[in-house]
Amino acid sequence: MTPVTNIDVTNFILNLTQQGTNYTANILEGYQTVSGNYSIAATYCHPDSGPSNVVQLLTHGIGFDRSYWDLSFNNYNYSYVQTAVDEYGYSTFSWDRLGVGASSHGEPVNEIQALLEVDALRALTEDLRQGSIPGVSHTFCKVLHAGHSFGSEHSYALTAMYPNISDGLALSGFSQNGSFLPYFELGSGFVQANSMAALSAFPNGYLASGLPGGVQTDFFSPGAFDPAILALAASTGQPVTVGELLTIGGETRQRNDFAGPTLIITGNRDIPYCGGNCLAPPTGYTSIPATSVNYLPNAKLSVVIVPNAGHGLNLEYSHVFTYDTMNNYFAQNGLAANATCSSASSGNSTSSGSASASASGASSYKASVSNSASAVSASASVASSSVASAVPATTSSSVGYRPAYAGPRQSGAWTRSW
Repeated sequence: MTPVTNIDVTNFILNLTQQGTNYTANILEGYQTVSGNYSIAATYCHPDSGPSNVVQLLTHGIGFDRSYWDLSFNNYNYSYVQTAVDEYGYSTFSWDRLGVGASSHGEPVNEIQALLEVDALRALTEDLRQGSIPGVSHTFCKVLHAGHSFGSEHSYALTAMYPNISDGLALSGFSQNGSFLPYFELGSGFVQANSMAALSAFPNGYLASGLPGGVQTDFFSPGAFDPAILALAASTGQPVTVGELLTIGGETRQRNDFAGPTLIITGNRDIPYCGGNCLAPPTGYTSIPATSVNYLPNAKLSVVIVPNAGHGLNLEYSHVFTYDTMNNYFAQNGLAANATCSSASSGNSTSSGSASASASGASSYKASVSNSASAVSASASVASSSVASAVPATTSSSVGYRPAYAGPRQSGAWTRSW
């Protein structure tokens, strides 16, 4: 059964993280096809001069919504979108994963799982290329995928399924090593999300960190953050479903034949993917994330370890280094915002100039896709289980600051049919 009380939640986490067992496999009963209408909430931004040829599709991780990429803290000083749009000239498209923020909130065990969200990412990618999202009519000839944590796993899984769907990857807060995930899950201090006032509308089976100390443990490196941003992250945290926690480990175990530029950037003190020390790798590797060379044999792979940073890279003083590293990596590998589109591509020319955010208005649309275990075009089967619910470096606060950005932030909502 879906956890009902907070005691049930703790029991679930203890079972999930027990050493020497595979709780997901133990309760797995089979696979089922999920279909339905899902609303995706997103924010699209482009330079003042107009859309670029290249768009960054941004996918957040657990504990956040799409605002992770565009934090308003300190007048948008920590905004990745501001950097990508204003300083590098990219268009950006950030979205709330299913079950999070203003996107659809489905049944938390057998519906909202990793692969359904990967298929949503596939659909958004195709729609951005085709210019079929109302209000975002521009057709982008190149789509880059930047993720954080669970969002990086989704981006990895997407390109493993469809190696030609992306032009470049930036996987932040990521490694191929899933053995440290129990540190994250135990450290979170998960409770029923609906036991918290800000998340009271979520049904049982949506979990959230119940303690600011849990947020700090999971996302922040000692001495590397402004205490006020920890308070913000704790007060605005988003939930994770039981289904997501049961399926998080399976996204990155397969070989990925993606052959494009791929950056992995992870904080040295990352908890869920490095156990708190990315520089304690297996013999023969420079870091734990560097072992991804075994899974991405065809990619142009670069691995960067951010000194003294934790898992929540966008929230720490080192965010300036992180943002510049990601955007410079794209630009230096033929994926600059003004990259030339081939005659066969659908992209349009772009102009240079100063940038501010522009966004689509609210609109809705439906597009038919299918989801099954074997369908290559839209694979998003989900596991069904016996727990199915009956109810559907030393730094300071002055380091790394950019000029304040006060551009507009507007969002749109779109309905997708799965």
